[in-house]
Amino acid sequence: MRKYYTRACNFCYGETARNLILNNKALPLNSRQNIAFDQIEIFQRKQNQVVESKFCSITEIKNLDKEILLEIEKDIKNITLERKSILGLKFDKPQIIGVLNITPDSFSDGGLFFEETKAYEQAKLMVDSGATIIDIGGESTRPGSKTVDEKEEWKRVKNIIVKCKKNFPKMLLSLDTRKSYVMSKGIQNGVDIINDVSGLNFDDKSFDLINSKNIPFILHHMQGIPETMQNNPIYDDVLLDIFDFFEEKINYCLKHNYKKELIVLDPGIGFGKNLDHNLRLISKISIFHSLGCPILIGTSRKRFIEHIVTKFDTSDRTGGTLASVLHGLSQGVQLFRVHNVKEINQGILVFEKIINTN
Repeated sequence: MRKYYTRACNFCYGETARNLILNNKALPLNSRQNIAFDQIEIFQRKQNQVVESKFCSITEIKNLDKEILLEIEKDIKNITLERKSILGLKFDKPQIIGVLNITPDSFSDGGLFFEETKAYEQAKLMVDSGATIIDIGGESTRPGSKTVDEKEEWKRVKNIIVKCKKNFPKMLLSLDTRKSYVMSKGIQNGVDIINDVSGLNFDDKSFDLINSKNIPFILHHMQGIPETMQNNPIYDDVLLDIFDFFEEKINYCLKHNYKKELIVLDPGIGFGKNLDHNLRLISKISIFHSLGCPILIGTSRKRFIEHIVTKFDTSDRTGGTLASVLHGLSQGVQLFRVHNVKEINQGILVFEKIINTN
């Protein structure tokens, strides 16, 4: 567990960012010249679970105490470091991951795409709407859901994986599963990325498999298991606790010769978090840039939106999803996992045009 943590903040964009970087008044995020930050927020863990934070401009960092400075400089190196592409996927622009649930009981679209023809039509729609990755899952991990037998899970997703791989050869396929058996079958049939909501904690064989195959994976945080994860989740500080979880997992991967540039971080909005936890993570999501990996956020149709808007809730929650996506985009988040690809892509394109216009 760390004592100090660094969050890039006070972002600027477009020509403003380029000018501030040129004049050494701001630093580039991930070596990008069109998004920069001129402040950091420094968090410090104190005794009795107390967390303090303070803001510091980048021109004042050199005046910090030596103990703090050494930690902060390491973090800033990671924050400003270019993110290497994964399977040709570049992170100098936002990437959209389309959700395809082949389940009868997922929280928002359970059963809609359980039939193969409908699943393929939805995949094609997402591809045509601007998704660069399709994330296929055969087991619901909504709050309260129970584990599906691994063979049944693979049976659900097999045909659509094969069909998508054949018809969309340039599209990257992600497989949303917690089980090494399903991962192995998926990799044999052309899956490019593994998305394990358990953070590789569910199945002891999972890490050895992805390591041996050199497969990129999404390191997702979840407290507990889907069946019970929303039963009063508790953290010392959700932001820093998840940061520690990520850092520990990354170090484990590096120790076992797995390449860091193959890891994508997902803090797991709604997975063992209450409303306050989710809002703190979304609000301060740029802290995870300090770990040196691309960041993914999955807020699409999540229940925290209903908790905020109450009587204005809608079945697809597109407005709430888009609001959280655009905030993430303003903080330099690189990947967005969503259901309504076309609408979210439209929002991203317009928002990017606005913030990059001077």
